[in-house]
Amino acid sequence: MKFQRLALIGCGLMGGSFALALRQAGLVQHITGFSASEKTRQRAVELGVIDQACHSVAETVQGADLVLLAVPVGAMHSSFAALRENLSSTALLMDVGSTKCDVIAAAQTALGERLNCFMPAHPIAGKEVAGIEHAEANLYQARRTILTPLPQNSIRQIKMASEVWTAIGSQVSHMTPEAHDATFAAVSHLPHLLAFAAVNALTVQPQGAAFLEMAGPGFRDFSRIAASDSAVWRDILSANRDEVLTQMAHFRAALDQFENTLKQGDTAALQQLIQQASDVRSAWTLQAGNACNKASED
Repeated sequence: MKFQRLALIGCGLMGGSFALALRQAGLVQHITGFSASEKTRQRAVELGVIDQACHSVAETVQGADLVLLAVPVGAMHSSFAALRENLSSTALLMDVGSTKCDVIAAAQTALGERLNCFMPAHPIAGKEVAGIEHAEANLYQARRTILTPLPQNSIRQIKMASEVWTAIGSQVSHMTPEAHDATFAAVSHLPHLLAFAAVNALTVQPQGAAFLEMAGPGFRDFSRIAASDSAVWRDILSANRDEVLTQMAHFRAALDQFENTLKQGDTAALQQLIQQASDVRSAWTLQAGNACNKASED
């Protein structure tokens, strides 16, 4: 398996790391790239992430047999529409979006007869920092990548997509789009939202700055993902709104339990709630394919 031309739409951390990984594995001969910022495009060339900077999405995908869409989920529809006319009917098109139902809906309305080229993907990888400067070839190694195949995808396309991610170190799993969005609302999207809310709740207090100065490793570990890219997470939370709201309701109910035990001074019940969470967390281990302690874009 070797590709003649990778078209990279979105020269940031995720897309740049994919390009570097493919190049390191010897799986691609030529890489074209597009980002809205000319400075980013040129920086991608300087860093050796792409071979050629293009001035439009359409130009970038011309002649490509592999296309990666690495833009915020809110920009997927316009990107699909922009690449449709120049996308080869035999090309493999994938994304790295953290939500799937909305991305698939965008593809269905924008790709037309090229929909069968699209294989929705979500690599569970990332960092708190964004940008092409932070791209690295090993970002996807020992990480899980979720594929949510469409009815239009051929067995050959599914196999090829799996082989691409496996070749750069990922463990591939398949899910339905609905199961994917429900799952990651629970284990990723809500935790990010809670981290954002906790930091905001702290800093809006009159003594917030003083409190923050005293914070230690516990606050550091809990709040780490609150440093994530705001535009990316605005789009993710908005796109998966219903599932996130469902998880917020579950969290609110759990928080109410803690509040009630504190108000009632019921220390036995309080300890039981803590022990319950401690037992679950102690028994849980990061599964093979998700093993990395720097992940944020998941």
